[in-house]
Amino acid sequence: MRTIRASEIGAYLFCRRAWWYQAQGVKPENQAELAGGTGFHHRHGRSVLASGLLRAAGWLLLLGAVGALAVGLTLTLLR
Repeated sequence: MRTIRASEIGAYLFCRRAWWYQAQGVKPENQAELAGGTGFHHRHGRSVLASGLLRAAGWLLLLGAVGALAVGLTLTLLR
């Protein structure tokens, strides 16, 4: 019995003919376009990761600024 993978179901739902060609072992003719799309997805993934890291750094800087403000106000009130 053959295992059906989720990606195979997705390919079938997107385009039954493309799924059938893939099942028959027929290689796509638009290799350059596919490679370009893969490159785009890699670049997009890196930019999404970078934006997440920048957001986390922003929150850490904000937390540090609020902490410094709290310490500064506390020291001012204790004088």
